[in-house]
Amino acid sequence: MRGAIFTGGGGPDYATPQEMLLKYGNRHGLIAGATGTGKTVTLQILAEGFSDAGVPVILSDIKGDVSGMAVPGSPDHKLHAAFTSRAEKIGFDAYRYDSFPVIFWDIFGAQGHPMRTTVSEMGPLLLSRLMGLSDAQEGVLNIAFRVADEEALPLLDLKDLQALLTFVGENADDLSLRYGNVASASVGAIQRALLVLENQGGAHFFGEPALALDDLMRVTPEGRGHVNILAADKLVQSPRLYATFLLWLLSELFEQLPEVGNPDKPRLVFFFDEAHLLFDDAPKALVDKVEQVARLIRSKGVGVYFITQNPDDVPEDILGQLGNRFQHALRAFTARDQKALKRAAETYRPNPRFDTAGAIRDVGTGEAVTSLLQDKGVPGVVERTLIRPPATQLGPCDAATRRDVIAASPVAGKYEAALDRRSAFELLAARAEAAAKAAEAADPAEAEAEEETREFRAARRYSGGARAGRTRRGAATESLGGAIASAVVKELRGTTGRRIVRGILGGLFRGR
Repeated sequence: MRGAIFTGGGGPDYATPQEMLLKYGNRHGLIAGATGTGKTVTLQILAEGFSDAGVPVILSDIKGDVSGMAVPGSPDHKLHAAFTSRAEKIGFDAYRYDSFPVIFWDIFGAQGHPMRTTVSEMGPLLLSRLMGLSDAQEGVLNIAFRVADEEALPLLDLKDLQALLTFVGENADDLSLRYGNVASASVGAIQRALLVLENQGGAHFFGEPALALDDLMRVTPEGRGHVNILAADKLVQSPRLYATFLLWLLSELFEQLPEVGNPDKPRLVFFFDEAHLLFDDAPKALVDKVEQVARLIRSKGVGVYFITQNPDDVPEDILGQLGNRFQHALRAFTARDQKALKRAAETYRPNPRFDTAGAIRDVGTGEAVTSLLQDKGVPGVVERTLIRPPATQLGPCDAATRRDVIAASPVAGKYEAALDRRSAFELLAARAEAAAKAAEAADPAEAEAEEETREFRAARRYSGGARAGRTRRGAATESLGGAIASAVVKELRGTTGRRIVRGILGGLFRGR
């Protein structure tokens, strides 16, 4: 059928085509099932179908398996005979091996082009989720962002945010009068959370050049959509960073893309693997934001497909918006599993030929219980479907192929070199230096402070020269005293020390 993606064969003999209508591809979807039941292949064949239809795709590659989309399948593969047999069984006469236009991305820049955004673009809500801040700490972070706007301080990377928080802490009294309490404890907690985030690799994610969304929506001259594959095997080790990054990307698409109404096909399709990481321990405000984005982003031509082991991983309000569903086998070993299986079956339009719960429990690898939107957006009757075999390589591509694909990419060289332009860190440092110079020029106690420093030097010399001829105990005492004096003098000789001495002595001299 034109305007549809062939997903497999259904019916008693698997000969009835099961197709996803492209005009409902932006009504979102769900791919669920236990480990090893075929979710990755379903994800792969849907990405192939959208790409063939000229729709760009974004997907995360948790295990490295999906990178094989850059390589055509091979008759030498151990599953070649099984794939060709399945294609014949479901009437897939157009089955062929083929590669697809892939762009590899990687936040850490090791397995693809770097993906970056700025701290300002991420915003305080997602940053608070990323760092696990409390409500009070999130409030202080919002104040910091407000100060950055008012003071024209660009927040590009983590060192900009760290410098801004230091500025906020130093001016907490004044800011508390304007915006509410700015507790030093909250500032310190945010700084510690930033340190943890930096250790998890967050420093790679924040900076410039920032990702341009147009680079995720490329179509080849032949009319095939690029498949953007995010290497997430390392990223998923920091689950909060992984989930927040993908949510930020989804939010950016929602905010920047114009309304398109009901297009003949999606403008972009977004696959969110390990979707439960997005909702685990997420505050209600964040879940509400995801629900809002999922509800409204389809009017911008973007389809979102969640991949997870159990439909219960997705909140009910969001699950109700997922019109195209591929349910692979669910295991029901415990009472909790049986309840989850029953709930999953209840969300499908029943088929009189079989029991839905039993089918979800019994389908084999490569088979799924599907329900796809039909004309007028009505959910189709649930059907047992044998998923069609993929055209691309099943499993990861090798390192040499990945390097070749990256080198030939349409965005090669655009994001590799990081930029560090003048921003909040440099501006605040310049302000502090100018203020220090102004204070030194205006302080009449500078000479007296330097005199005090010379007296400390003399005391240290006396302490060192008087050790000879003393008892061992006395020498130890004097040595300790000399060490303390030396440390004090060293500290006072520094810039901070001079300011302290000027503050103390200046007050005394002005008092005279």
